[in-house]
Amino acid sequence: MRWRRDPEAARRLAERRRREDEAPRLVAVVPKLETLGIRVLEGMPSISNPVGTHTRRVVVPTAPALFVLPCGDSQCRDGGHELTEQLLAGLQQEKLQFEGEDCCRGVTGGSECRRVLHYVATASYRAV
Repeated sequence: MRWRRDPEAARRLAERRRREDEAPRLVAVVPKLETLGIRVLEGMPSISNPVGTHTRRVVVPTAPALFVLPCGDSQCRDGGHELTEQLLAGLQQEKLQFEGEDCCRGVTGGSECRRVLHYVATASYRAV
């Protein structure tokens, strides 16, 4: 069986990589940041248990100051979660732990996706 490349998925991947390459490095934006982990729980608003959960460990010295996560629903089109502003605000305030939510604005089938991503960020900072 031959796998065909989805041109829309390839376009989104190229766009994400372009944005990452153009973004400033995280260490330049938050110089005292030493470690960053982001626990992600994703689900539907009407369901109390998350559909998916994982922890993302950020490689601070090389990571872009850009936090865009795709929607966990493989049927979602033009969705995802833009967390850059929220995460950078918490990191620039040197918070050790903070959390937030973002609702996907993509489309599944003929209706809004509505998946909700909840994150908990845990950071450590260097003393000056």
